[in-house]
Amino acid sequence: MSDKKTVLVLFGGMSSEHEVSRSSAASILRNIDRDRYNVRVIGITKKGAWIETAAPPEMIEDGTWINRINNRNAYICPDRRVHGIRTEKGKDIRIDCVFSVLHGKYGEDGAMQGLLELAGIPYAGSGVLSSACTMDKVVSKVLANEGGIRQAEYCVLDWFTFATQAAQELQRVEETLGAYPYFVKPANTGSSVGVAKVRDRNELFEGIKEAAKYDEKILVEESIVGRELEVAVLGDRHPHASPVGEIVAADEFYSYEAKYGGMGSVAEVAENLSEEVADRIRETAIEVYKLLGCSGYSRVDFFLKGEDEIYFNEINSLPGFTSISMYPKLWDAAGVPYSELITRLIENAMDEDNNN
Repeated sequence: MSDKKTVLVLFGGMSSEHEVSRSSAASILRNIDRDRYNVRVIGITKKGAWIETAAPPEMIEDGTWINRINNRNAYICPDRRVHGIRTEKGKDIRIDCVFSVLHGKYGEDGAMQGLLELAGIPYAGSGVLSSACTMDKVVSKVLANEGGIRQAEYCVLDWFTFATQAAQELQRVEETLGAYPYFVKPANTGSSVGVAKVRDRNELFEGIKEAAKYDEKILVEESIVGRELEVAVLGDRHPHASPVGEIVAADEFYSYEAKYGGMGSVAEVAENLSEEVADRIRETAIEVYKLLGCSGYSRVDFFLKGEDEIYFNEINSLPGFTSISMYPKLWDAAGVPYSELITRLIENAMDEDNNN
């Protein structure tokens, strides 16, 4: 009898990051150790249908997996006696660990984590509360402030208030942040979806309208002119930080198009950083990770202004896992290849569950 564990890869979802999730899943399926794990795959459509599929990574990546013959309805059952998935014919399949790459709403905001907690199934990544806090950029900034972490000045807007008091709210932002440009962001999206750089009041107004398509809570930040740096953090009680990475954006900033639109943006290990600054950035990344209660893995993003002014930007508790994503690239640079990284995350999730 095989002693291989069964891992469920979850992808897709109803968020604006559905396509990114498909790419992350395809990369994981190409690199997961199948000598060690039996792999099951469930895709969630944009309309919320759960479908188990045996589609190859290429079909998952291009979206044609949805039409594959022999797909079947299947879902995670919250009944702990099942400890896994239930298929359309009522067959139960035990799952030992879930590796979810459901980026965005309903995937990394605590919703899916809550279902997995109810089901009693170990999963890679942060728990319910930390997932919710890191997904919400405003909440993470408030907590970072409480922890004394330096970050850009910011203003929080509520769309319903803005819709009736636009002039007053625009003035409040300008009085708080001072000179343009600013960055406008929906509070609860990732992959730079809905983010805009604005240079005057008209662009600010339009940027807020665009961000409101994705979230009623909107964050406006001062623009920090400097290098965009990132750190990959791995572990639970004693997390480790990767080397510092740097984003060289092909666009004006690291927009969705710059990340995934083939514009030539580069994610690489940062050069020309003093050892002292690099150590401070890595230490701050771990501090933020712990402050927000993260576990498993996260990516922490910073700005470096001048030679040594470090600003926390944001944290992503379910970072992209595509072939071009910074998180696996940084650990590869640290001597942890992609396949081994996947194994570490799965084994860590199951070990942590056994210790609870």
